[in-house]
Amino acid sequence: MKEKLITSASCELFNLPFFQFAQMKKFCPEQIPQIKADYKREWNLWKTAILQVAQRLGTPFAEPHIEKWCNGWQVRAHFFAYFKYEFNKNSAAIFSVILNRRRLQVSLDWHCYRADRSQINVQQYNQWFEQLDQTQYADFDFWSSKESEYADFRKVQDLSEQDFVLHNAEDFFCIGKNIEKTKLDQIDSLKFIVQAIQDLQPLYEKCHLK
Repeated sequence: MKEKLITSASCELFNLPFFQFAQMKKFCPEQIPQIKADYKREWNLWKTAILQVAQRLGTPFAEPHIEKWCNGWQVRAHFFAYFKYEFNKNSAAIFSVILNRRRLQVSLDWHCYRADRSQINVQQYNQWFEQLDQTQYADFDFWSSKESEYADFRKVQDLSEQDFVLHNAEDFFCIGKNIEKTKLDQIDSLKFIVQAIQDLQPLYEKCHLK
């Protein structure tokens, strides 16, 4: 039987009181080697999962970006990876994949950190929800950039016209699928990620319409 790469146990990794090494050195120095070992193990499984997803997606996707498990001064509060089309590599519109202490999330997202050098702007990104087919995406989750990644999200089918109103020029919405930690062991997580990305492709393509 193949090893499951993303499980409910993977989410437990992020239940830490501190993420910065300076705080760990002060309050729990003896736990640092174990924390690092756990992170490296789980991140390698995460990396394997994302690379397998990439293989299944194939053309026209570029190689995925997989964020490292630490940045030198702290371990991550979540694992993050993203996909783009090969010919939209300079776009800040992304298929985002996040694993945090609560759930696994796949979404169409705006990568704010890349916005200043993106081939499209946030207004173009937001084209995806103009005339959104609310029947086709009825069971997808919908949330604003202002909401926490740990929030309880609403379904597209429960939205009113007012819910699609942006509050300022920098604001944007995300749409995607979330699987709670408790259900991760009951699904094929790779299939879930691939299917969610494929379902979101028409919206991603809409972001890049001139």
